[in-house]
Amino acid sequence: MTTFRIAPSILSADFARLGEEVRNVVTAGADIIHFDVMDNHYVPNLTIGPLVCEAIRPHVQVPIDVHLMVKPVDRIIPDFAKAGANIITFHPEASDHIDRSLQLIRDHGCKAGLVFNPATPLSYLEHVMDKIDMILIMSVNPGFGGQSFIPQALKKIAEARRLINESGRDILLEVDGGIKIDNIAAAAAAGADTFVAGSAIFGKPDYKAVIDAMRAQLATV
Repeated sequence: MTTFRIAPSILSADFARLGEEVRNVVTAGADIIHFDVMDNHYVPNLTIGPLVCEAIRPHVQVPIDVHLMVKPVDRIIPDFAKAGANIITFHPEASDHIDRSLQLIRDHGCKAGLVFNPATPLSYLEHVMDKIDMILIMSVNPGFGGQSFIPQALKKIAEARRLINESGRDILLEVDGGIKIDNIAAAAAAGADTFVAGSAIFGKPDYKAVIDAMRAQLATV
């Protein structure tokens, strides 16, 4: 039986109360904290860095999943590992040497993964599956929260699931972008097991009610 994981994205949290926000969302049932890093270079936005990761680390025991939307990636990887990240993912287009970047993450004691934009082919995985702990499928174009889910992502999720099954490895399949109560089951049916949700959770007054409703939908898959 598949273990499903809910990973609220703190990009949509109240940054004036970030420690309280991550504690509250974990109490509400979150399995992972998703941490979006944007550099105003690889994507047209600027968010948060290792100091914020280090600041929230003492507030939660669950894994922190750092999604690097930065270019280049290698320079910042050790900083996030030191700041308490458990999983670090990056976009293949942002690394000159993908195998080296994946190994760098693992050498620093974190799980490693690749992130695929809507138009990025999964062929980047072909020669590095032995170093992959997570595949993240973007169901929106990266750079901003609150976008609508791109339905074509379901086909890519299904293809990624096939590759994971064929590899025989224990690899998380995460989806990020426009995930809500009404579409989380479709993403799960396609093969995803880990679900990033930002505004769908933090934009509501009762985090537990939203997470419970998401789990109820996942139970139907």
